[in-house]
Amino acid sequence: MPTITINGEARSVADQLSIADLVRELHVDPYRIAVEVNREVVPRAQHPAHQLQAGDAVEIVTLVGGGSGASAPADKPLVVGKFTFQSRLITGTGKYATYELMRECLAASACEATTVAVRRERLVDKQGRNILDYLDLKRYTILPNTAGCFSAEDAIRHSRLARELLSNLGNPGADWVKLECLGDPKTLLPDPVATLQATEQLVKEGFQVLVYTSDDPIMARRLKSAGAVSVMPAGSPIGSGQGILNPNNIRIILEYLKDGDPDYPVIVDAGVGTASDVSVAMELGCDGVLLNTAIAHAADPLRMAHAMRHACDAGRLAYLAGRIPRKLYAQASSPMEGRIAGA
Repeated sequence: MPTITINGEARSVADQLSIADLVRELHVDPYRIAVEVNREVVPRAQHPAHQLQAGDAVEIVTLVGGGSGASAPADKPLVVGKFTFQSRLITGTGKYATYELMRECLAASACEATTVAVRRERLVDKQGRNILDYLDLKRYTILPNTAGCFSAEDAIRHSRLARELLSNLGNPGADWVKLECLGDPKTLLPDPVATLQATEQLVKEGFQVLVYTSDDPIMARRLKSAGAVSVMPAGSPIGSGQGILNPNNIRIILEYLKDGDPDYPVIVDAGVGTASDVSVAMELGCDGVLLNTAIAHAADPLRMAHAMRHACDAGRLAYLAGRIPRKLYAQASSPMEGRIAGA
């Protein structure tokens, strides 16, 4: 694979990749950028025909606010299988009071991927509207999930149907799936045996499987070995809002799955109640958070969507910065030497 430089960073790309192909892979709006190759501006009309060559230096620029405001240090993107995202927050589309509110909250969260479920009875709502009328497929990569499936067989069927549907729409998320194989309707905890069986089968069929699991490190390791492109341990039961109940198990999962593979994506899925829960997950070293109910059922969903966005960024920055060690006793911020001593 040839290597080119994009905005100062080396990157391997596919053979015969055009500028237009690259822009699509980066999830960038082609109407809001200018592209320079080897210090020569390439007009947008020429992007489909301009083939990138090994060693090319590509600059992609956009407009920003004037002034010299400081920005956060650069971070690498979130890579899940063949997908690359700048946002580490994945949101859902369910439980909103209206489709209009859902659309506003997705935009406020700054997510680039959003989950949808496959349901025969929800092709349209009472007003004859389809959820796809409110999802900008140029802006979001749709992540179908197998929510509500209680067997490997049902989860596999839902995945195949979702792939067919999204293929018809031309969405790049057609061959990835968020896999849920639930054990019972009361706890909505995953059935570990069915989950592993479904993962193995879907991987054989070419799916990029992001798999919802418990916070069991051994099971997480088995699912990665089965070929899951991301293991997604639950912070707590789905929709419970309890946050991260067992951070020690999450730490062990991160240790197991990233040993020798530091970029393997571990994404907390389920149980988030508020912004601080997202920050905790990110500060542990998780690569992302997937949530739905915490925004959709908040008293003010739109404000909560903004909060979740900033919490994800803050938690990630704090993790990369490295927290100070916890100590039993105080340590003065000001030096003790040179004090003005009392009489």
